[in-house]
Amino acid sequence: MRVFSASSRDFPDSAVMKADRLRLPFRTPVTTCAREFASAMKRLVDAAMPSQCALCGNLSQALLCKGCDAQYWNEPRLRCATCALPLAAPDLRREREDTRVHCAACLESPPAFNDTLALADYRAPLDTLAVELKFRARLAAGAAFAHHLHALFEDSDLSVPDVIVPVPLSRARLVARGYNQAWAIARPLARAMGVRADASIIARVRHTPAQSRLDRDARRRNVASAFSISGDVRGKHLGVVDDVMTSGATLDALARTLKLAGARRVTNFVALRTPKD
Repeated sequence: MRVFSASSRDFPDSAVMKADRLRLPFRTPVTTCAREFASAMKRLVDAAMPSQCALCGNLSQALLCKGCDAQYWNEPRLRCATCALPLAAPDLRREREDTRVHCAACLESPPAFNDTLALADYRAPLDTLAVELKFRARLAAGAAFAHHLHALFEDSDLSVPDVIVPVPLSRARLVARGYNQAWAIARPLARAMGVRADASIIARVRHTPAQSRLDRDARRRNVASAFSISGDVRGKHLGVVDDVMTSGATLDALARTLKLAGARRVTNFVALRTPKD
């Protein structure tokens, strides 16, 4: 018998192409051998038929060639510990009991979430990967973002979340796109961190216009009351994953909903952050 599961950890990353996953409720020798055979064949094909680097076009067996991988992920950027906004020296602020730096906006009007980790600014050439993931189903970009987010987390002093969740899409947008790009990052990130990933805890109950078309205030109004919680999050630390963070309105609304449901802490893991709100 087959059952539906949105939080399975037993499937390859291509599983995120489906809104709901079908899986066997138990493993058998046949399914285990099939998975091992498929994995071996993928490695063989990758070795025999290298593809192109997603950024420079050079031959590469991975999403990015070694040169681009080394160059673009290690951006020396000082960021607000709360919202990950890039900071210049005049913008630096510290709280008395916190050695980390924060932007003035987060100190004056703290958002509902507690921390944000971001890999890099949303700009060329890495913005290409976000576009490829979001609109062209290049799921390998999700795995690459997850890999580097995990490395960034390992270098931080943040505590491990109890569960990793993606920013959900509305049902209409999920059906139209066929997959959730945030889940393509969240699932391998959770696996690397050794924690549970669950796409069913948070639902987007209102279909809202795309945030990219709205100004800051309109974005906040747009996502107000857009989310609902279906799981028990009381006392838990949740890691919320998204591909791009712009104004932070969506993540703030989601964190606010989680805190009202009893969540203890919310940490954002975002692939790219716009340099300005």
